[in-house]
Amino acid sequence: MQRRLMHMSAEAQDALRTALEELRAELKVPLAFPKRVLKAAEDAAKHPRLPENDRTDLPFFTIDPPTSKDLDQAMHLERRPGGGYRVYYAIADVAAFVKPGGPVDAEAHDRVETLYFPDLKVPLHPPVLSESKASLLPNEKRPALLWQHDLDAHGNLTDSSVSRAMIRSQRQLDYAGAQQALDNGTAGDSLKLLREIGELREAVEVARGGISVNLPDQEVTLKDRSFQLRYVATLPVEGWNEQISLMTGMSAARIMLDTGTGILRTQKEQADQNVVKRLHDIAKALGIVWRPGISYATLVRKLDPRNQQHMAFLSEATGTMPRSEYTVFRDGRLPEYTTHAAIAAPYTHCTAPLRRLVDRYTGELCVAACADKAPPTWVLDALSCLPCDMARGKGVPADRQTVDLAEAAVLKDRVGEVFDATVIDTDAERGRPREGKVFLADPAVLAKVESTNGLELQLGSSVRATLKQAAPAADENKVLFTVP
Repeated sequence: MQRRLMHMSAEAQDALRTALEELRAELKVPLAFPKRVLKAAEDAAKHPRLPENDRTDLPFFTIDPPTSKDLDQAMHLERRPGGGYRVYYAIADVAAFVKPGGPVDAEAHDRVETLYFPDLKVPLHPPVLSESKASLLPNEKRPALLWQHDLDAHGNLTDSSVSRAMIRSQRQLDYAGAQQALDNGTAGDSLKLLREIGELREAVEVARGGISVNLPDQEVTLKDRSFQLRYVATLPVEGWNEQISLMTGMSAARIMLDTGTGILRTQKEQADQNVVKRLHDIAKALGIVWRPGISYATLVRKLDPRNQQHMAFLSEATGTMPRSEYTVFRDGRLPEYTTHAAIAAPYTHCTAPLRRLVDRYTGELCVAACADKAPPTWVLDALSCLPCDMARGKGVPADRQTVDLAEAAVLKDRVGEVFDATVIDTDAERGRPREGKVFLADPAVLAKVESTNGLELQLGSSVRATLKQAAPAADENKVLFTVP
């Protein structure tokens, strides 16, 4: 699913630009780095801590969106002589450049994560590091945390370890190009193995009960000074690439649990029986057969978002999942809950240190554990504060509000028009059965809807929705439809 919207008017384009500036001001997004931070980053770029181990012999490649310069991961995949596979997964060694307690470190704790807007990027670290000396750019020697994963012939992980090494990526791939090479048979051996191993890991995920919801993403881009909003379906190669990252995050979590000190990304099981019953009721109302003994994870994998009933169920169901959070533990005192429910295993963030603060710390804990050493003092000192630090991240509200503003800009000149839509969410369980959300295939909009005739909205129903409001402004209710 990949539909382009109608062109925005010049007035709407200008309104969206202004609204994005207002949004960044509202979120207090730091657009520039202080001079002392830039100076410290320049100095660090010239004098990184380099590892003795040299693995520049391995032909790594990266795979990212086409314009990316902050490359966190590189990989090389090969078959093992006795059967099975070996995955080398290199993660940018940010700690080789960032001095604990220094200006760059302090600024990273303030920023928490890289923010992506359609018209600009607000990086976690100064570009001299995040897009240059610390980034795993092609044909450049870089310090990295090098994971080695051994898998059996079925894709089950048999051993994992991580240590510091110098690496050199040989190719910078983008998702569309990689998918095309795999589809037309021109991919190299390592990229072909990404598909093979990725598919095996997807099967392993199914077996352990991991949840993978296949919903199209709304994407706002700026091309030739023109904003566009569209639905973008995930390419298969993106899923296979994600499996390598997930495998690394699960391995890191297991290493930290084994040593008794770390920070996990946890999500509790949905144990509320009322919620479970509601999901079954929703499935029944939408004509979706949910047989006894079939798990929620198995059900959602079989659903196709191109089917409006399936889309409605997936949208409702994903909204019931508990929030993920960061959970710290130390000195062998493991937390009561260690699992991420959607992944169905212990898991942590560790593969994007250029773009996310916590990953630098989990990487250091795992390197120390694999070397049978105590964690660095600076890691232990910061550990208990990391959940609060990460909770200050602005990425989720920035992404959601950016899409809301783009939807309003696209529809700005069409107030009063009637659109074909599907009801994909209702507020019935919150006592507001005449309020909910509608899905429009073209333009690519998911927006609030209200019933004005006193009738309750029916989940999954096709409706003719009238656009009542479209205001691309940071302080207004962006888009509202009504159903007569």
